[in-house]
Amino acid sequence: MKIVYHCFGGAHTSITCAAIHLNFLPHDRIPRFNEFKAVPFYDKMDKEDVGMPLYMGQDDLGYDIYVMGMSGGKDVVIPAIKSYLNASYVDAKDIIFINALVKLHPITSLGGVASRKYGLVSIGRPMTIWGIRLTYPVLLDLVLKVKEFLKENYADRK
Repeated sequence: MKIVYHCFGGAHTSITCAAIHLNFLPHDRIPRFNEFKAVPFYDKMDKEDVGMPLYMGQDDLGYDIYVMGMSGGKDVVIPAIKSYLNASYVDAKDIIFINALVKLHPITSLGGVASRKYGLVSIGRPMTIWGIRLTYPVLLDLVLKVKEFLKENYADRK
């Protein structure tokens, strides 16, 4: 089973959700700035990487966790991937896509543009972290629901 957290650019909310899922970030409090900086790939996805799944690790249930930026194309990309898998005789039920753009603070978007599009990392990255910290409880709730769903529905399909 493969879980793909996706967002617009694949650099912030999807990375944060995957990091929560993999226990890189805490479940009992909002992480500090330096904890986000230690997360692999946080605010490091380039636009050339959009559309390419990035492996983040294996969770405690044995599922492979990925992140993916999809720009505005999730309505095309997800069906295309599932269609390709089915055409290749791979069960598309073995991959679950989770939209990580459940709530995005505008400061995260502005920081992401500054950091990823204009290369102003020293300004943009702290802005993204500040925005993600504000919405962290929502992202944590999403991940906890995903993990519960997996335990209840896929425990026998690792």
